[in-house]
Amino acid sequence: MTESAATGDDYFTENPHADVAAEAADSAAGAQNPGTVEDIAEEVRDEIRLGHVEDDVSHVLKERLDGAGISMRPEDVDELAEDIERDVSS
Repeated sequence: MTESAATGDDYFTENPHADVAAEAADSAAGAQNPGTVEDIAEEVRDEIRLGHVEDDVSHVLKERLDGAGISMRPEDVDELAEDIERDVSS
C-alpha cells in the first residue's frame, strides 16, 4: 500500500445515508401537508360546510397554517378567516 492510498474512512461521512433520509422526509411532508394558503383555506371552507369546524375560524386557520410551515401576520389570518366565513355563509 502506498502513502497516497485512501482508507475506507476517507469515503464515508458519519451518516452516509443522511441525504437519502432527508429527501424521503421532505417527500413525505409534502405529501401530507397542503402546499398553499389557498389550499388550506379551501380545506377549512369544506370542513365548515360539513360541520366539522365549530371553533373560531381564525384559530383553526392559524393552526393549519402553522402546521404547514406557513407564516402569516395575524391581521392577514383574521382577514382570510373573515373571507372564509363570508364565503361559507353565502
